[in-house]
Amino acid sequence: MSTATGRALAAVMERVAVTAAEVGHRFPLYADPADGRWTTTGRGSWTGGFWAGLLWLRARYTGAESDRLAAAACTARLAPWAGADTATRGLIFWYGTAAAGDDAEAAAIRARAAGACLAACDPDLGILPWGDALGGPRLLARVDAVPGTVPLLAGAGPGGPAAAASHLHRHLDLCLGRSGGTDDDASAWFRPALRFETDTARWRPCADPPPGWSRGRAWLLLAVADAMLRPAGAAGDPARLADAAALLLTGGALLTGPPVPPADTAFPDGPRDTSAAAITAVALLKLARTPGPRAEQYALRGAEILDRLIGSHLTGGGGGRPAGMLLDGCYDAAARSAVRHELVWGDFFLALGLAALHGLVDITRV
Repeated sequence: MSTATGRALAAVMERVAVTAAEVGHRFPLYADPADGRWTTTGRGSWTGGFWAGLLWLRARYTGAESDRLAAAACTARLAPWAGADTATRGLIFWYGTAAAGDDAEAAAIRARAAGACLAACDPDLGILPWGDALGGPRLLARVDAVPGTVPLLAGAGPGGPAAAASHLHRHLDLCLGRSGGTDDDASAWFRPALRFETDTARWRPCADPPPGWSRGRAWLLLAVADAMLRPAGAAGDPARLADAAALLLTGGALLTGPPVPPADTAFPDGPRDTSAAAITAVALLKLARTPGPRAEQYALRGAEILDRLIGSHLTGGGGGRPAGMLLDGCYDAAARSAVRHELVWGDFFLALGLAALHGLVDITRV
């Protein structure tokens, strides 16, 4: 690992400690780029698992019992979400516990969430529906319902691997424009979200998020990479997953485009999204661990993205803000909400990528 990467990991881990002292028992969501002060939530919403995951990564980094206890306590505060009707339980409970290693309480919370998700799967639609716990229509298929959910379901016991494969492949059908059960332009290659209309029994693409949503492409690539690393649990069709990864990489210019993409590729001069870049970097590091002739290219591109993030978007301290902030994350470009901010999930995936390069975690298991 390079000296620069080591310094960046140290800064990000110190930022976790500073954040923990600021937010207490609340969950950080996004921080002001001017002074680093966090906007927080009381229950964590869909991002709570990334804060728990950051605390687990810090516990691994320091080896301190106090940090392990802080991570365990934060994870325990996520438990009420296990029974909530939301497919974002994959984001909450996989990323909130995967870095916990053999911690028994974290494993038990993950198991409860996995069982609840399996029970909520809709066999007719072939997915775990988006749900209504966060508002909006329940019968949605969204790309951010796939990462985390696939390994979570795959570990849910009998029936889990089949449900995980169904959930993943049905989303690939819908989101990559390969299903005949939709009412839209068949030439569209990427649809981040679709709504199921019960009166027509068809899926209709949603206007929001837009097709150019860069974080959506990153989320789906991450889910595909995780499935390719767990062929017995969720792949179903490894060759199809490899094709899906190739389509996402080429169609989204993830290998050849700017390391930090626009939040919406339809507006190349609009806000960029470092969180999309960090997710993509982790997905590429995972893909580099799968069999295939392009593993070295994936590893190099993943490292290139991480280098750009720490070289151009990570604060070094001074100027009234702390070191270790990953700036230029875009929470919601359309709503002009937190468009150049530090985002808790951006921090998590940057930390995860750096920790993997450092040998602190096994990227194939987190």
